[in-house]
Amino acid sequence: MGKTAIVIGATGLVGSQLVKQLVDQAHISQVITLTRRPAPYKNEKVINHVVDFDHLAQHAQLFKADILFSCLGTTKKAAGSIAAQRKVDFYYQLKVAELAVKHGVQHYLLVSSSGANAHSSNGYLKMKGELEQTVKTLAFNRISIIQPSLLVGERNNEFRLAEKLGSVLLPILCWLPRLRKYRPITGKQVAAKMCALSTKPSVGVEYFKLDELFYT
Repeated sequence: MGKTAIVIGATGLVGSQLVKQLVDQAHISQVITLTRRPAPYKNEKVINHVVDFDHLAQHAQLFKADILFSCLGTTKKAAGSIAAQRKVDFYYQLKVAELAVKHGVQHYLLVSSSGANAHSSNGYLKMKGELEQTVKTLAFNRISIIQPSLLVGERNNEFRLAEKLGSVLLPILCWLPRLRKYRPITGKQVAAKMCALSTKPSVGVEYFKLDELFYT
């Protein structure tokens, strides 16, 4: 019998690619996407639920699954402030993880960031590091933390100037041997790595950094 997977951030750069790939995985029988707005998907494996992330406990019954893919994230610009960004990137993520482990999810996969560090002076990297440290204390059987470099690809109705410039300049700079491991990576490539990880048995906490993500 196949496994049930939950995806949050299913309409984002990595999450949307992940859903596309999960429906083709033989070991996955059902994909539950939790979104703030309706996000229909033309495949019988995918079930979309619109949830209020400020009141996730009201949706607790939706967290009965085997695997949780956490791809949720926003920017300070989109959120409006660091506090609003933290609400999405830390508190929503943490609450989802807590509900998932409480309802029997065994494998948790988190899209974090290269350079994530709970002690960083950079607010974004500090927030990502704090989330990593906190979720590692939860009783999942397996935790896979993905730390990509610059993510590139087509986003849904969103333009990010810095990302666009980076996608042009960094591939050129990364021809230098010492910089190659920092080259940009597409959402599709990160999703492929996450799919591959979900097929391979393991336990404990594992990290996948930068150039490791280019290989499945």
